[in-house]
Amino acid sequence: MVPEEWRVGLIGAGYIAQWHAQALQATPGVRLAAVCDRAQDAAAALASAHGVAAFTDLDAMLKAGICDAVHILTPPQLHHPLTLQCLQAGLHVLVEKPAAVALAELEEMAAAAAAAGKQLGICHNFLGLPAYQKLRKIRAAGDLGVISALQINWALPLPPLRSGPYGIWLLEQTRNLLLELGPHPFSFAIDLCGPLEIEHVSLGQWIDLPGGERRPQSWRILARAGAVDVTLTLSLVETFDDRSVTLCGSSGMARLDYAADTLVVARDNTSELVLNPLRKELGKAAAHLREGMGNALRQAVSLNQKSPYALSFRGTFSGFYDGVRKGRPDPRFAPDRALQIMQALEACLATLPPQKAPPPAPAAPPTPKVMVIGGTGFIGRNLTRHLVARGHDVRVLSRGRNGPFDDISDHVELRAVALDDEAALSRAMEGIDYVFNLARSNDTTWDAALENDVGTALRIARAARRAGVARLIYTGTIASYDMSDPARVITEDTPFGDMSQRNLYARSKAECERRLIADQETADVPLVIARPGIVVGAGGPLQHWGIGRWHGSGAVRLWGNGRNILPFVLVDDVSDGLIRMMEHPEAAGESFNLVGEPLLSGHDYFAAIHQRLGARLKVSSSNLALLWAADQVKTALKKHGLRRKDVVPITLADWKSRGHLSPFDNRKARHLLGWAPQSDRDRFLHQAIDDARLFR
Repeated sequence: MVPEEWRVGLIGAGYIAQWHAQALQATPGVRLAAVCDRAQDAAAALASAHGVAAFTDLDAMLKAGICDAVHILTPPQLHHPLTLQCLQAGLHVLVEKPAAVALAELEEMAAAAAAAGKQLGICHNFLGLPAYQKLRKIRAAGDLGVISALQINWALPLPPLRSGPYGIWLLEQTRNLLLELGPHPFSFAIDLCGPLEIEHVSLGQWIDLPGGERRPQSWRILARAGAVDVTLTLSLVETFDDRSVTLCGSSGMARLDYAADTLVVARDNTSELVLNPLRKELGKAAAHLREGMGNALRQAVSLNQKSPYALSFRGTFSGFYDGVRKGRPDPRFAPDRALQIMQALEACLATLPPQKAPPPAPAAPPTPKVMVIGGTGFIGRNLTRHLVARGHDVRVLSRGRNGPFDDISDHVELRAVALDDEAALSRAMEGIDYVFNLARSNDTTWDAALENDVGTALRIARAARRAGVARLIYTGTIASYDMSDPARVITEDTPFGDMSQRNLYARSKAECERRLIADQETADVPLVIARPGIVVGAGGPLQHWGIGRWHGSGAVRLWGNGRNILPFVLVDDVSDGLIRMMEHPEAAGESFNLVGEPLLSGHDYFAAIHQRLGARLKVSSSNLALLWAADQVKTALKKHGLRRKDVVPITLADWKSRGHLSPFDNRKARHLLGWAPQSDRDRFLHQAIDDARLFR
């Protein structure tokens, strides 16, 4: 018996799960029923936002009998066992791409689905875009004539390659990059033209990762699908976003921008010589205008609930569940299509040279006295290396057992510990004298921030107390200050003020500080608080949101007019300051603003990038009062139009604070710690720009 409404459980509550949850809400005949994730805080936060049950144990969710289908959204290496488990439990399964990490795994998954009489779908979500459906129809109708060539581009910066985190599955091996990103272009090619025969694979623009590993940032793949020449290009450097499918035929050419969900078709016409090219260009211009206006209107009316990415999931879920109801799988998402994609991916991977074996484990495991939580992030990596350079062995807590420290593995111990497990945190701190807490969460609601950010900070503090740690150094942010008044000089004695209507990041970090300080009154673990400024340097991102709002890698709108001096600081100087907070006896119980010497404005910074690297970015100023006014309108629309109860209006002072209008006085850190941040402008620029690998 077919249920009137399919109940769906999400396995995995990470970034992609929110997109799945929102798309399920908009898909007729299905509803979200449960969320399962081993991290209790992540499962609870997502489940609470949608009013459904939360689980940390998959067996418990399956035994509860509240799901007819599941979406598997975990790291790829878990797709195979979880899919088999859910199929055996009698559930339909939709699994995120890549469906598996090997063809043999996917074959076993497909066979298990057939044996169980359930449908297995693979979420090649861009095949669900409305504009792509138009392209398929044009192709099938023969409107482009005989197809001769297909060009598919995936040109989108991949920030982890340049600024981490490096301990994730994606960067463990070169093959993982293609397994993660390749399914998008390969799914288009195979859906449009059939199975691929791989002819050539070229890798380029290699980047050195911390620890000595290298990864390619460009892939050029030549293939053939019957009589159609197929070219697939992946570019992961800081590049203009070009995610497109271009189909060339004897009668016309169609270009799908699948990042924007637009389709432009160019055809020949019968006008005379002079008018012919004019009509052709006017036709393309009209198509661009139509597509652009249509998208803008659709997103405005839906309050941005129908972005291209959101629509891709809606189209995918609609196709998959329509196939479940009819008992006939949608070919776009069925196992047969996924097997063809995986076969093509493995044919490409077979051409790669063997990857060097991982370095052997150190003969004598380190006996660290220092722990860095968040040690695989931008500042954490730099801090860990500075600690080792100064003779310290370091224990780094990370999400996995791989990290960017292979070259110093005899001094760095990686330990995977869940930050919501206080007992495990305490065990990990045994024998540790100093703990650096650089962890932070990326939350979208205040309740989630209280649990994931504030709650984690307090758990770490309690675990440190239980383990007998001698000093805890917590990393807050200067963003918690009210920096809206150019006449006010900010010191460590400047109060944060009322935080109830500040942006979530600034508010959450301030609350962490408030509760940690209150907790210290009864605790015997001395606390030191560091508040770094706008941190730049090797391993940092080009697209630093402390400077402005980015629109791709080539355009940034500065917070404010961009003429005031910004609180830049080199990451090397931040690490030096943090270590001094650990070593200096008088630092206990104090807080320090780690802000460098006044050197650059926002415009100065980007002018230097142009001068030193030859890269001119589109840099514009902004009116912070107008941005605040626009934000008030958006807040009202979210609150009343989308009925979101968690929306809090942000003050004008908060928006002005993003411009960092108030200057800082860093004398406390310089005098008490002996801290000496870089003060020479040319040396600063050399470290902040020349050595920072901003584009490569």
